[in-house]
Order: sequence, then C-alpha cells, then structure tokens
Amino acid sequence: MARRSLHLSQDPEADKLLSTDPLALLIGMVLDQQVPLEWAFSAPLELRRRLPEGFEAGRLAALGPDTLAAIFSQRPALHRYPGSMAKRVHELCRVLVEQYGGRAEGVWEGVATGAELLQRVRALPGFGEQKAMIFVALLGKQLGVRPAGWDDVSTPYSEPGSFRSAADIVDEASLRKVRAFKQDLKAKNRKK
Repeated sequence: MARRSLHLSQDPEADKLLSTDPLALLIGMVLDQQVPLEWAFSAPLELRRRLPEGFEAGRLAALGPDTLAAIFSQRPALHRYPGSMAKRVHELCRVLVEQYGGRAEGVWEGVATGAELLQRVRALPGFGEQKAMIFVALLGKQLGVRPAGWDDVSTPYSEPGSFRSAADIVDEASLRKVRAFKQDLKAKNRKK
C-alpha cells in the first residue's frame, strides 16, 4: 500500500503498522477525534497487541461491539471514549467485511475518480464529510492513491504545502505546523 512511510503517531513501530496495514490506517483515522493525533494513530498498534489471534477486519467484526469495547477499555484505554469508539471501529470492520471482503484497501483500489473515492470513504462508519476529505488527501499526498480529481474533491486538504491536517504530517516539524494551524483556526473561531 504505502508509497512512503507514514509518521502520524510519531512512534516508529506504530507508524510502520500504519504504513503497511490499510486496516490500521483506517482505524487510526476513525479514532482521530477528541484525542491527540498521536494517541489516535498509536492505538491500532496497541489494539493489534491485544489481539494476538489476529488483527483483521473479519476478526474484529466477529468479536462483537461489547467485546471490542472491553478490549478498548483495558488500561491504557485506546481512546478517551473507548466504548463509543470501539462500536464505531466494530461497525467499520463489519462494513469492510460486507462490502470489501474484509480488505480495507478495497475502499480505494480500482476507483476511477476522486468523486467515487470520496463517496466510498464518506460512506464508512466514523467518516463525515471533512474526515473523508482529509483521508482522500492523505491517500493522494502520501500513498500515491490519485484517481482523476482526487485533489479537487479533497480541497483544501490536498493543497500542496498546506499544513491543515493529518494528510500533511510527514515528520515532527510538520506535525507542529498542523497543530499550530488548528490552534490558530480555533482562536479565530472563538473571536467570531
């Protein structure tokens, strides 16, 4: 999958998993809300450690939401809201099994246009409009998934040289720039 190594968690082992396992990347993206970005993208590695029997969409879907919530709640919890986020991840895995044969990369493989890719991502549990656009930009900017128009449907996150989202994080310095952009945006919104 990866065209380059991702650096979203800032932990080499967790980032290696994100770079090589599409399911881990999708789960990290789902968890990227109301917690620090590094925590969200480190969680798939810890989840994988807690599931020595296998870390596949089919296995996670088969566990059931309550069992998965108990796994998410083990200390340290995988998210600030382990129960609700476990249910979201369970639903994501169920959809991946039903619609993509359990293959997370099936979401983006073979798409002809950026609009089709955005539609597929937006239809996943845990992905609203903005998060779907960010994920399409991440796929395009960092992983070489660039169907025709991918950059148009993910604007402004696809803009070259921007530091708006996870799509722009390639090292610690870019993480700081993204964090500064978000803090500035929050400050401007508070003034309104």
